[in-house]
Amino acid sequence: MKKSISMMLLLAASTTAFAQDRQDAAIYTEPPKNEFYEKLKLANKDFFQEKKEPAKRLTLDYSNMDVPKSVDEFKMVTSDKPVSQGITGTCWCFSTTSFYESEAARQGRNVQLSEMYTVYWEYVEKAKEFVRTRGESIFDEGSETNAVQRMMKKYGAVPADAYTGEKPGQPYHDHSRMIAEMRTYLNDVKAHASWNTEEVVSTIKDIMDHYIGTPPRYVNVKGKKLTPQEYLQEITGIDPSGYVTFMSLKSEPYWTNAEYKVGDNWWHSSDYYNVPLKNFVGLVKSSLKKGYSISIGGDVSESGIDSKRGLIMVPSYDIPSSYINEDARLLRFLNGATTDDHAMHIVGYTEKPNGTWFLVKDSGAGGRGNSEHSGYWYMHEDYVKLKMMTATVNKAAVKDVLEKIAVK
Repeated sequence: MKKSISMMLLLAASTTAFAQDRQDAAIYTEPPKNEFYEKLKLANKDFFQEKKEPAKRLTLDYSNMDVPKSVDEFKMVTSDKPVSQGITGTCWCFSTTSFYESEAARQGRNVQLSEMYTVYWEYVEKAKEFVRTRGESIFDEGSETNAVQRMMKKYGAVPADAYTGEKPGQPYHDHSRMIAEMRTYLNDVKAHASWNTEEVVSTIKDIMDHYIGTPPRYVNVKGKKLTPQEYLQEITGIDPSGYVTFMSLKSEPYWTNAEYKVGDNWWHSSDYYNVPLKNFVGLVKSSLKKGYSISIGGDVSESGIDSKRGLIMVPSYDIPSSYINEDARLLRFLNGATTDDHAMHIVGYTEKPNGTWFLVKDSGAGGRGNSEHSGYWYMHEDYVKLKMMTATVNKAAVKDVLEKIAVK
């Protein structure tokens, strides 16, 4: 009995010593997932979730219509492939930057410009106006096509690779957090009447610097150091004063300058040339035929929009083609059926028995439903006539129209 006890004590001592000598390794990793538990949660979620029928909408049936089926059907101006604006409300800048790139290409200059450089300074100007108006001015993501021209005049331009507005590895632009933070700050400014322009602008810049980076003061092109203004003038060949923006609204006198009265025209520009509808649609067509593209803005929320096929047309069940006139256009603008919700870039046209179709380059997600021509719409002329409200174009393309305005 004593011998057995001794052996047991010896074995216990050996085990203890062995345990004390062990040096186990550790790894730093994610905890293991309980796949069965996750399966239980999903099963219950699906069971208890209210079953909803898929949403439906009234859409124009294009199946028996003569419509464009390929980008190759269009006579095109020189333009780069569509790029995405990501999760931002900056279509006004993407469309018009694309427009100016085509303008540079028309002169034999191949440039890709930074959209975010313009966006950055647009927010700075919005912040200044917010203070000046004591919080009455709109501070939002939207703006107008002629805002790019305005920012170019004041701040110049830089190449796309000099200021991307994205963090390393970021797949798409996303300004949702940045906008929320800027709005929160400006609401606080208004609540406390802290109307210090320098301080407000500095804070807005700090917020943007964090999310999209600080814009460059200089860029290097072939070993030459240039300011953004020098880059604009010497490299792009773009003169911002050489461009005009048209609108067509019967509520304002024709052949005069007028204000486009929408929220995105936050600085209340009255530089729009207001012309009759016939002239508005006419200058879009004639500019393209002369080799000039157009940056347009208007409404893209009708049942004639088929994102899968990339087609946009005004259905006859909405209004017959022959009934689309200045009154129908103005009625929809005044009652809110036509909104100022999107800007795009017209880069081509084709003629069909049922009218002219435009090739429209789009940075928004809506234009990417058809993988065959992702980033483009085929837009019928009736849609421009009824729903597209503004057009930015080179003065040289519309000399005849501008002469009529000068006479008036």
